[in-house]
Amino acid sequence: MSIISDMFIGGQWHPGSDRLPVYDPSDGSVITEIAIASEIECEAAVSAAADAQPSWAATSPRHRSEILRRAFELMTTESEYLATLISQENGKVLSDARGEVAYAAEFFRWFAEEAVRTPGDYREAPSGDKRILVTHYPIGPSLLITPWNFPAAMATRKLGPALAAGCTTILKPATETALTALAIVDILQRAGVPDGVVNVILPQPVGENINRILHDPRIRSLSFTGSTFVGSMLLRQGADRVIRCSMELGGNAPFLVLADADVDAAVAGAMVAKMRNGGAACTAANRFFVAGNVAEEFTEKFALAMGQLRLGPGVHPDTDLGALVSTSERDKVAKLVSDAQDAGATSVVGGMTPDRPGAFYPATVLTGVAQDAAILNNEIFGPVAPIVTVASDDEAIALANNTDFGLISYVYSGDLGRALKAAEQLESGMVALNRGVVSDPAAPFGGVKMSGLGREGGFDGIHEFLEKKYIGFDL
Repeated sequence: MSIISDMFIGGQWHPGSDRLPVYDPSDGSVITEIAIASEIECEAAVSAAADAQPSWAATSPRHRSEILRRAFELMTTESEYLATLISQENGKVLSDARGEVAYAAEFFRWFAEEAVRTPGDYREAPSGDKRILVTHYPIGPSLLITPWNFPAAMATRKLGPALAAGCTTILKPATETALTALAIVDILQRAGVPDGVVNVILPQPVGENINRILHDPRIRSLSFTGSTFVGSMLLRQGADRVIRCSMELGGNAPFLVLADADVDAAVAGAMVAKMRNGGAACTAANRFFVAGNVAEEFTEKFALAMGQLRLGPGVHPDTDLGALVSTSERDKVAKLVSDAQDAGATSVVGGMTPDRPGAFYPATVLTGVAQDAAILNNEIFGPVAPIVTVASDDEAIALANNTDFGLISYVYSGDLGRALKAAEQLESGMVALNRGVVSDPAAPFGGVKMSGLGREGGFDGIHEFLEKKYIGFDL
């Protein structure tokens, strides 16, 4: 299959006003050049989505469902091509990329099923003076903005529910990994999505054009995944027109190993929670709070597992840890580590930028990390695990909650009651008990505090793109 690098507007591929290179972060080579959008193309995308909205909203739920089901089947059939493309432009290892494609495709299957299950309500008012009818309708043209770390899954997690609800869309992927998003849109086109229902643009300059789109009265909702800084800025822009905003923002996930935990199971879970996607995930375990009685054993075994990961280009089958998406991202991770080391932290394994081309950083475990260290207060987004020893469950929970973020928490304990008690006290939208991953298309994904607004996936996901209407009437 050939790589698609043009933007998609109104059912047609467009070369754009200019081109930008897409790099392979493992060696800095240029994969291809992608089309970027000026104000003219951005306006055309909004117009295409607005023009297509009435007819798309009028289609039957079954029709939309069958298109999404076909998209799922095409993604599954073409999974190896998509995984290789993701690995090439993102840097992640093939095993992670294959897992992402399977996960991403499931959003099309899940929302194919949800499209025909949108509930309503009909009942008599308590006073008996009328009937209450509650129904739903699509909110309308929606702007979807996705990050570079999961280029397939973040796209389908937004496109799936929006299309299922009957909304037309404008997708703005990250320029670093836009090729995957374009490949998915090509799949949707082949699955039967009508012209104008899905549009893809890469605006330049980004901020100015996105602001203009958000102030267009034809745009009714915004779904954004990315940093809290950018998300808060977009919320301010969306507030001018009171646009519906769904925000999946930053994380600072704590990983609690309680005193009665199975250490081997905790290490296995930590390897998944920390190293899935090379640590470049909002759900990645960011801070490890380990009970004193198991801290030495956990650290030793965790460092051993981390040290065995083979660093190299993600597309190579024998690679365990690929490159970060760019050297600038790698340098951010390296600075967090060096600052922690300067403040007294010790690298049990890793801890230095390798002397080799590419945006690589080794799997790293730090101990002796000061509780006020920047690495504990910033999303690392890389393969680094800082460990803090704690004296009690209460101390671990207090430290875990000492953050502005609250996306996900991890708890390992041999006592389910003890683990559930901790889970209830942790300030996060999701909690994984004795598991290294809980993300599932059938479950509501999202956080509290500065980690976001709304939920994606599950029964909640489609409702982010629906308006509720109450009709009161007499029989």
